[in-house]
Amino acid sequence: MSLKEQITEDMKAAMRAKDSFRLGTIRLLTAAMKQKEVDERIELTDQHVLGIIEKMIKQRKDSITQFEAGGRQDLADNEKAELQVLSAYMPAAMSDEEIQQEVDAAVAQTGAAGPADMGKVMGVLKPKLAGRADMTAVSAKVKAALAKG
Repeated sequence: MSLKEQITEDMKAAMRAKDSFRLGTIRLLTAAMKQKEVDERIELTDQHVLGIIEKMIKQRKDSITQFEAGGRQDLADNEKAELQVLSAYMPAAMSDEEIQQEVDAAVAQTGAAGPADMGKVMGVLKPKLAGRADMTAVSAKVKAALAKG
């Protein structure tokens, strides 16, 4: 079953369970998915869906930071709950060691010698690690690896 189908089934289950919060969050996700399909005239793959979910998770994290800084804990709690629902669709996160191994392998594969080759290395890593690792952290590891080399 594709990720898109899984999300649709979860939406139906949330309707049957009368779980209005979960249903609302899933509807936000399906709306974003439909919007991308219409805008780009494509059929979404699991990679596309993961990209959308990743973007929504990042938005929630940013909102939580802003709401907590503004003293609006009620809104921050709501965003945290949405974050949990969205995170359930992401694949298991990779450990630091696994990420480092992938970075080392990509550096070796591309023959990257310095910071100027960062784009080549990230180009190899992004499709492999998308949804499984925080790309900001991956970028930092690549910078560190290229600075050594």
